Amino acid sequence: MAAEPKESPANNPGLHTTPDEATKGYIMQQTMFRIKDPKVSLDFYSRVLGMSLLKRLDFPEMKFSLYFLGYEDPAAAPSNSVDRTVWTFAQKATIELTHNWGTESDPEFKGYHNGNSEPRGFGHIGITVDDTYKACERFDRLGVEFVKKPDDGKMKGIAFIKDPDGYWIEIFDLKAIGNVTAGAS
Repeated sequence: MAAEPKESPANNPGLHTTPDEATKGYIMQQTMFRIKDPKVSLDFYSRVLGMSLLKRLDFPEMKFSLYFLGYEDPAAAPSNSVDRTVWTFAQKATIELTHNWGTESDPEFKGYHNGNSEPRGFGHIGITVDDTYKACERFDRLGVEFVKKPDDGKMKGIAFIKDPDGYWIEIFDLKAIGNVTAGAS
């Protein structure tokens, strides 16, 4: 008798295999990071990771700005500001960088918790690249801080880097991820 797949409800108590009809149009739209300095973070996410700025929203009365970045072509966005906002919020898997004004020049500002020190919580986001090793060679040349290089540790072929605020980003390619996770499949 064949074993149930790991993804089956029998192996995952609480899993619902038929989503509620009310959730039919839901998408995973954004992950938000609080950032110290938009100049530094925008440089990292656009130059280092190749993302585009899809939309910027400023809230002067509350003294913060939001920067939405992703891998969509910004030329596809509507030119009307409101329509562009709606378009941005319709894109899958974007990053929302939240800048509370003044943190970039506040010598007392200690930064934000990245979730990877105690108490642990949020861990990382993941970026698929064409070739993990080539991407990491480039990151190294650009002075990006590594948590784990591709040949470090037991999971060969994946890497972890840090953004300017210390958030972790997993780097992997589709050629290697199957092999890296084969034993866990």
